[in-house]
Amino acid sequence: MPDILSQTEIDELLSALSTGVVSAEEMNLEQKQRKIKVYDFKRPDKFSKDQIRTLYMLHENFARLLNTFLSGHLRSIVHINVVSVDQLTYEEFIRSLPNPSVISIFAMNPLKGNVIFDWHPNLIFAIIDRLFGGTGSAPMKSRSLTDIEEAIVRRVMSKSLDGFQEAWKQVLHIEPSLEAIETNPQFTQIVAPNDMVVIITLQAKIMQTEGLINICIPYLVLEPIMSKLTTTFWVASSVAKQTSPENITSLQRKLERSFIPISVELGHASVSVHELLDLAIDDVLRLDTKVTDELKVRIGKGEKFKCKPGVSGKNTAIQITQVWLEGDEDGE
Repeated sequence: MPDILSQTEIDELLSALSTGVVSAEEMNLEQKQRKIKVYDFKRPDKFSKDQIRTLYMLHENFARLLNTFLSGHLRSIVHINVVSVDQLTYEEFIRSLPNPSVISIFAMNPLKGNVIFDWHPNLIFAIIDRLFGGTGSAPMKSRSLTDIEEAIVRRVMSKSLDGFQEAWKQVLHIEPSLEAIETNPQFTQIVAPNDMVVIITLQAKIMQTEGLINICIPYLVLEPIMSKLTTTFWVASSVAKQTSPENITSLQRKLERSFIPISVELGHASVSVHELLDLAIDDVLRLDTKVTDELKVRIGKGEKFKCKPGVSGKNTAIQITQVWLEGDEDGE
């Protein structure tokens, strides 16, 4: 927002222009000069704002899938949402992690390189406590995982990656595979310290325990698909997915298995309210159809077929005699 000049500053500026101390040409030249932006070569911005926005939307979907998985797996209330998406050097990210931590290292095949899935220790111990029959509380002091706890965490992490794979389908079909679990951040050197990474931070709450989940993806991993990390590609892929032959076939199969009401209309009869009140058992109502007339078959509320009544074995049945096209798109 530009600065607002006071009346005194305006008077001084007009006075300088009138006395020739400052010329209008010099002011215009200063405005036309190119603005210089400070660029740090030690920490270059590798991701554009559009790519950061796409990663944010992509992992919002992952947060919903992870929330659904943990809620059902733990049988408890879980809330997970994306807090931020930032880019920084790998060294800065590692220094921000506590020791001990619970760091999962996994691959995003067919992309080359590894990705870090970091959970706050309080969240991990809340999950372990809940799976072992507890209330989902975290210990007062953080500690390393035992062998049994690590086996439980490995299984939970592997299941969490299913949601990660589903969320990334909009951009690329990946097959994430868990490779290792570390507790010391200094032992997780997946890229050089000065390499740029993107950090997706999720805020998680399991019962009364809160903590952060960090997903660290190096630039070198995403470099082959950087052109796909745009809002334009995201929207285009969503539309293509909706109209793909596989999606249409799946929708058709679901429609074919759907149940819809079907009824046969024998005919109509009009009676007065007085006649309706006097109806009794064995009374006969005359309909407006003859025995030889074809009956209407209704699918839902619309007429679809003509038929003749009959029997099949010991059951009442109808025989379709005509397809009723009135009102259909094909018959218009």
